[in-house]
Amino acid sequence: MEEIVFPNQIRINRKMRGVSMQDLADRLGISLSAISKIEKGYRRLNQEQLILVAEVLDCSLQDLYVNEQNSQHDVVMAWKKEQERRQEINKSSGLKVLGAALRYIRNDKSLTLIEVAENADMTLSVYHRIEMGQREVSDKEYKSIAKALGMEVDTLKEEVKRLDAEGALEEIIAHNDTKYKVGNMGRPANEHSGNFVDLEALKVPVFGISGADGSIVVDRSSSSKEAVKPANLYDKRDIYGVSLCTRRLGSILSNRAVMFIAPSEVASVGDIALYYKTEQQAFVVSVREDETGQLYGLMWNPEERIYFSNDDFKKIHKVVDIAL
Repeated sequence: MEEIVFPNQIRINRKMRGVSMQDLADRLGISLSAISKIEKGYRRLNQEQLILVAEVLDCSLQDLYVNEQNSQHDVVMAWKKEQERRQEINKSSGLKVLGAALRYIRNDKSLTLIEVAENADMTLSVYHRIEMGQREVSDKEYKSIAKALGMEVDTLKEEVKRLDAEGALEEIIAHNDTKYKVGNMGRPANEHSGNFVDLEALKVPVFGISGADGSIVVDRSSSSKEAVKPANLYDKRDIYGVSLCTRRLGSILSNRAVMFIAPSEVASVGDIALYYKTEQQAFVVSVREDETGQLYGLMWNPEERIYFSNDDFKKIHKVVDIAL
């Protein structure tokens, strides 16, 4: 079969999801050396391997820099077919019910997505997809989620059944199924294709005050203002805002500008991101790669590099939009 050439972002996605090179090599049935060459761009992937990588890393082909505009038609169709298969499994296996129940229980216990995801030893992206009813759950993952919610597995299963039988999950399922349709980006949010969008529901908290050394202090436990998400972010659930109040950008952008952050999205080379040096101290960086393949964050005024370790990838939150 013909091999596929693409500028891969496998390493970044793999590290973000806590998958080792050996684990990925085992799933693909190739050597550790081969995986290393693939991640460095010295070796190509064929169609089956590419799709399997996306499945193992729980990401889309687009996340690996393959898209419908410039990818081979058979690759795109193979991925779409796999996505359709997963959706059918979701419907038949009751994953929407499970996801809605998990969200109901989590909210009832006043737990955040991040708290449950971390306690279940999952990435935020993976757990969020489970709550949305868009991902299959293994027995091991089910046990981890039950533990994160402070419940026994059997108790959680019974609670899911009870909530479903009482009709308590219908509103959540309907909400999860709703997708905002944006036909004309220039029109007001409540006029897109006749679909009314509640602007209040689109508001996200905005954090951030100027800190030392050009940093931004982000205390996500309290927010003094809100901002409406741009139209292209309507369907993203984990967005939060940060004031662009760093002095390291000089006067290029107004300090009244707001960055919209997607913590569950992978920041690739060339992206702008927030790097959390500590729990609350963040720096605006441009993700770069040096001649040895080492990733770093570039800061400005003065120019400075922050080299990332394997433990740093969860501290890098991608900037997906900026409102001036």
